Amino acid sequence: MLRVCRDLRTRVPPNALTYFGSFCISRSAHSLPFATVEAEEISGSRPAEVYNFVQGKWTGSSRWNTLVDPLNGEPFIKVAEVDETGVKPFVESLSKCPKHGLHNPFKAPERYLLYGDISAKAAHMLSLPEVSDFFARLIQRVAPKSYQQALGEVYVTRKFLENFCGDQVRFLARSFAVPGNHLGQQSHGFRWPYGPVAIITPFNFPLEIPVLQLMGALYMGNKPIVKVDSKVSLVMEQMMRLLHHCGLPVEDVDFINSDGKTMNKLLMEANPRMTLFTGSSRVAEKLAVDLKGRVKLEDAGFDWKILGPDVQEVDYVAWVCDQDAYACSGQKCSAQSMLFMHENWSSTSLLSKIKDLAERRKLEDLTVGPVLTFTTEAMLEHKKKLLQIPGSKLLFGGEPLENHSIPSVYGALKPTAIFVPLEEILKEGNYELVTKEIFGPFQIITEYKKDQLLMLLDALERMHAHLTAAVVSNDPHFLQDVIGQSVNGTTYAGLRARTTGAPQNHWFGPAGDPRGAGIGTPEAIKLVWSCHREIIYDFGPLPRNWEIPPST
Repeated sequence: MLRVCRDLRTRVPPNALTYFGSFCISRSAHSLPFATVEAEEISGSRPAEVYNFVQGKWTGSSRWNTLVDPLNGEPFIKVAEVDETGVKPFVESLSKCPKHGLHNPFKAPERYLLYGDISAKAAHMLSLPEVSDFFARLIQRVAPKSYQQALGEVYVTRKFLENFCGDQVRFLARSFAVPGNHLGQQSHGFRWPYGPVAIITPFNFPLEIPVLQLMGALYMGNKPIVKVDSKVSLVMEQMMRLLHHCGLPVEDVDFINSDGKTMNKLLMEANPRMTLFTGSSRVAEKLAVDLKGRVKLEDAGFDWKILGPDVQEVDYVAWVCDQDAYACSGQKCSAQSMLFMHENWSSTSLLSKIKDLAERRKLEDLTVGPVLTFTTEAMLEHKKKLLQIPGSKLLFGGEPLENHSIPSVYGALKPTAIFVPLEEILKEGNYELVTKEIFGPFQIITEYKKDQLLMLLDALERMHAHLTAAVVSNDPHFLQDVIGQSVNGTTYAGLRARTTGAPQNHWFGPAGDPRGAGIGTPEAIKLVWSCHREIIYDFGPLPRNWEIPPST
């Protein structure tokens, strides 16, 4: 049952959560000046429609893809997907943007101020309870997660926009000068846009990832085309409408719904100067080849956590482990995939506490829910293979969710943990299997002894994706050892270390790969969405009595 709150500032208590969370329903989505849907009314009888945006206009398509509700299998969203014959308007639109961008330090600098104003207006809109609630509920409809997790995504997006209000956009283009060799000579370094660019983002954060990358691209003077996974693109379509309402020039961004094959064709024909891809490693590697390296990647992460020898605050550490592994049903690129537990933790109640926390998760409040990229059968098959490794055992979970109507095209698994001995993990025949990323509520747990730290570090070295990590210890020498011999781009260290969390206040992204992309911070924006240009001014004057010198 859904509860309506008369006062939008009042929340339903957590114990009243339903499939759609503890939210208040606004009297009508039409009271929001940008919205074209009402999240709680999207259904088979009232399906939402998702459009494309190109050359300043919303457009449909000759091909509509019907999506099913991940909670009950009912057709509930129609997406106007562009096929390979329909990419021409998008190619033409990108081609109109010059390589020097829509603005740069020497061209239309007033647009830096424009985007500061747009950010301020959009941040204000997201601060309104009815607007933040609208997006949180919309996220829940397409990528089911708890209301708190969905609202957290809206909150991070708002704080990011607040960070780039006023003059903060032009400060991203701050330059520097170095004295030259003689009077009248100076070299100046500038941040320069790429011009036409592309943004491709996944399903798991349908608001935060595309908005942060889109705005970063725009701040630096680029013209992006945005493609979000069609399963969740309704969220970004509505956000595009909000941004237009806040003053975003309609010619500055194109928005497309398509399958991967069509998007690949578009990229090959439009030849954007840079493409940001967030998603699977397999697709990332293909794009890197097809686009001749003109990419920035924030790809998959098999993320690890190490519990150091200093045991303390077991309840807290267990709670963070549960959140890292199973919040959003494990569908975060930063989710805890493997837990390395020092032998000192084995004599504590840590594992039983993690088990208890995992087992209190339920579909009714979406603290566990549909897995959108792995079927139940695929996850159970992976469990079966892992349990064939000598010494491995099921710690908890490993069974399908019960009493649900999640369609079979999606996964429905209880939060799962499997123990695999460290010695077995490192064996050639096992390592690839154990470190396979399962984008769902699934983790590997192992134990290491005091004299096995080098074995543990070898396991980290052999991993191919280095996104997030956590070293849970307040022992400075242990932290030095592990941090100094690992590479993950976003690493938390200390008693309160976690693997998940991509707030707007610190860099989030992989390390160890020159193609790695960051998100959220000024450093990330400048790295991903601009390049360096050096301009050397040399005005003279010439020395008095200068003469042409001999040839050299």
